[in-house]
Amino acid sequence: MVNFKDKTKYDFEDMLEIMRILRGENGCPWDREQTHESIRKNFIEEVYEACEAIDLKNDAMLCEELGDVLQQVVFHSQIAAEEGRFDIGDVCDGVCKKLVLRHPHIFGDVVAETSEQVLKNWDDIKMVEKNQRTYGDTINQVAKSLPALMYAEKVQKKAKKAGFDWPDVSGAFAKVDEEKAEIEQAMKGKGNVEEELGDLLFAVVNVARFLDVDPEEALFRASRKFADRFVKMEQLAGSLDGMTLEEMDKLWDKAKCE
Repeated sequence: MVNFKDKTKYDFEDMLEIMRILRGENGCPWDREQTHESIRKNFIEEVYEACEAIDLKNDAMLCEELGDVLQQVVFHSQIAAEEGRFDIGDVCDGVCKKLVLRHPHIFGDVVAETSEQVLKNWDDIKMVEKNQRTYGDTINQVAKSLPALMYAEKVQKKAKKAGFDWPDVSGAFAKVDEEKAEIEQAMKGKGNVEEELGDLLFAVVNVARFLDVDPEEALFRASRKFADRFVKMEQLAGSLDGMTLEEMDKLWDKAKCE
């Protein structure tokens, strides 16, 4: 067996072998116990950490986090291989076939000179691949494990391809006002508050889509802005204990200006 401790440079084959060892008979007790379900959350966390590295434009961090994402891919593939279902070779084979099939303008004789044409071809081929015969099929196959705002945006984009969309952003804004009024009625006992709030959020995502704004990213940035200002407000106060809301509001306004 290779003495991995003494190696100075590792490659993809090393990663595969290390994972096989960790999952093997004399491997790591923790690694051997894991299943697809038990490390599902780890996979999500690693992807988000890679996204954070992209946002920070930190190459060293991105390199590390991409490695962690790749390790998760190898981990899941090894678990499946042990169960005789598929292995990392099948994973690579599948994605390569998909890339070749969905780029007929590169690997075939289809002409696509713009990004719009490329995406149109991609969607058409994807519908055939996944046996999607209707627009409803495309909506039903949007991953339900996506964050809610992202899921809403994708569902709306699928509906738009069927022509079911507002002519312009004014219709989306009007829907927000309508949903807001319905929440107010629900608060008076004339409806389901949770349902109406969901409708309002869905309507806001529609507005974001028309404005070409990523709602997930917009909400995250708004949340970070709030967090930063709250911290600044507390620093200005020294302590928030015993302060009234009016006093905190004054410090909040001051924090906004700094």
